[in-house]
Amino acid sequence: MVPPIPTADDKKVDQKVDHSNLPCPIPFEELHREAMMSLKPELFEGMRFDFTKILNQKFSLNHSVSMGPTEIPSQSAEVIKIPTANYEFGANFIDHPKLTSEPHMSQGMINFDYKGKDYRTQFQMGNGALLGASYIQEMEHVDEEVASLK
Repeated sequence: MVPPIPTADDKKVDQKVDHSNLPCPIPFEELHREAMMSLKPELFEGMRFDFTKILNQKFSLNHSVSMGPTEIPSQSAEVIKIPTANYEFGANFIDHPKLTSEPHMSQGMINFDYKGKDYRTQFQMGNGALLGASYIQEMEHVDEEVASLK
């Protein structure tokens, strides 16, 4: 048997990652938005129109019209496009309770963010039962640490 001939792709796999130059991750609150932008971009063919009418401080109406094809996957390499049109109507009622000067109605919150070279940690604390903590680290660095522990 003859060993396989190395290709350009094999050389890319062997490249080492410079872990001292990894970017710091984004804050925890922005992860969902970033994931949606990456996984489901707002790209479409056609037309879209959104209109919001605020009637007063507590009530607003939303109208949304969109026209364009819906892509349906098929077993062949081609994608089937079916023309569609949608209309959505929404009514929003927002009622803010009146805040009083009573001590039990006071609200306070403290946020602490620390940004390291390749990680970010956040801690939130507020009166009542509000506690939150998050820690995000660049994955390539974590993979190297896990491999060194094995």
